[in-house]
Amino acid sequence: MNIARFEFSLFGINTYVVYDPTSKKAAIVDPGMINTEEEEALSRFLEKNSLVVTNIIDTHLHIDHAIGVAYAKKKYGVPLVGHREDAFLGERLRQQAEAFGIKEKVEDVAIDTFVEAGDKIKIGNGTLEVLHVPGHSPGSIALYDRDGGFVITGDALFQGSVGRTDLPGGNGNTLIKSIRDNLLPLPDSTVVYPGHGPSSTIGREKTANPFLAENPRYRLKF
Repeated sequence: MNIARFEFSLFGINTYVVYDPTSKKAAIVDPGMINTEEEEALSRFLEKNSLVVTNIIDTHLHIDHAIGVAYAKKKYGVPLVGHREDAFLGERLRQQAEAFGIKEKVEDVAIDTFVEAGDKIKIGNGTLEVLHVPGHSPGSIALYDRDGGFVITGDALFQGSVGRTDLPGGNGNTLIKSIRDNLLPLPDSTVVYPGHGPSSTIGREKTANPFLAENPRYRLKF
């Protein structure tokens, strides 16, 4: 499958469109559009490429990754896919916005389709495999395209860093274990598309990520 990245203004969130170029089916991952300009940028890309949205998928439901869910659901009439353990965050989206001083109109959202580790999400002829990587949030998931050789990691794993664990439901020990057990075993050539910042590879993060080395230079504060 192909993947397109959009960097939107709320904390520099990476929103992805994953699509099958043959069937033209697509999924929006982590819709972070906060204003009309960003909503239109996403819609123009979908229309220009004649893509049909079949799913909205959230790697987790922190405000920056989910603020555009309500717009996308209304615009495309498709379900929100996520992990049950993050449902409480969607139900508190407005509360999250208030905590960060976000004044834009925000709607609470509900997950329509729950997924667990090992589930497969079909996008046309392609498949995203669900990996459960809790720690940044209880229901954080990663989305692995085995054939395409990439994984969308949300806020679990970044280039040279890992997700923060001081938000509700976060746990540093759980996060590091999740990454080591569920992400680092992927092939070294697997491209990592994180929730913020530039892409990387699993091989690079195995050797260069200061939080993940056998004797890490940096440790999370639990």
